[in-house]
Amino acid sequence: MAEDGKKDSLMYKQVLVTYGYVTLWIFLSATVIMYNKWVLSFSGFPYPVALTLWHMFFCSALAFGVVKMGYVETINMSSETYLKAVVPIGACYAGTLWLGNAAYLYLSVSFIQMLKALMPVAVFVVGCAFGTEKYNGGTLVNMLIVSLGVAIASFGELNFIVIGVVLQMCSICTESTRLVLVQILLQRRGLKLNPITTLYYIAPCCFGFLLLPFAMLEAPKIMNDPSVVFSPAVFISNAAAAFALNMAVFLLIGKTSALTMNIAGVVKDWMLIGLSVLMYASPVTPLNLGGYFIAFLAVCMYNYRKLQSMKKAPPVASKDELQSASDPELRPLNTSK
Repeated sequence: MAEDGKKDSLMYKQVLVTYGYVTLWIFLSATVIMYNKWVLSFSGFPYPVALTLWHMFFCSALAFGVVKMGYVETINMSSETYLKAVVPIGACYAGTLWLGNAAYLYLSVSFIQMLKALMPVAVFVVGCAFGTEKYNGGTLVNMLIVSLGVAIASFGELNFIVIGVVLQMCSICTESTRLVLVQILLQRRGLKLNPITTLYYIAPCCFGFLLLPFAMLEAPKIMNDPSVVFSPAVFISNAAAAFALNMAVFLLIGKTSALTMNIAGVVKDWMLIGLSVLMYASPVTPLNLGGYFIAFLAVCMYNYRKLQSMKKAPPVASKDELQSASDPELRPLNTSK
């Protein structure tokens, strides 16, 4: 009896710790998104490239420190591998962060979350083009339903601004390309990067790619903008939240299942829609919610089918790989989205 009581106590503690990590991840992910929206749209600093550049510098510096102090082991990577594998991924991710943050200047957080439901569609299309996804009728129907739901949500959007939608769609395209390139260029080479080592290698690369658009597009504007507001406390806390999100992902890997993380991601998306309404008075119409609910159900079905296919597949993938493959939010580099 005593042993059974100890086992139950340990199990409950493990469950509490696991769901504590899940809650922390949801909180930090929502914090980064809402914080970025506030900085870019309301704080007096409407410069997405500069904000993203700062995030990459901050995360690069902290990741470098964590690795060099021995808290996380790095891997031996040749310069050829870096150029052929890391640089293309870094270029895509720089575009994802820049374009995604720029969309906050024009669209509400709630509508952006609805548009992000198209991510599985983009990954499927790019994956088919690169040969990492297999075309089948069931998945195609699933993707068409997702697209229909997002189209309905878009039709019901009161603040539909074309340039904002174009920026977000381009961000989705670059992110889906990055996810496929991670599979092709890193996983097939046997390179396994956790969120910290990913920041260590890819964040400096992103920083380099963002320097040019910053120098050409935003640096002259910032220097000649008398109304620009720069608060060191805001920028440091904003970047720290982005880095903390990566640390939360690092803690979560191996602590919970892919299904649990997918459910947590759904909770986060709906929570962000509610927070956007409460904090920023973002208008959400019944047509918005109805369209997103259709897309949401289709994405849930897609995730379920993916998980079922993974369970039926030979057990060659590790638990970490299964999680990151099934949930884009657990992919490396969750810094500014």
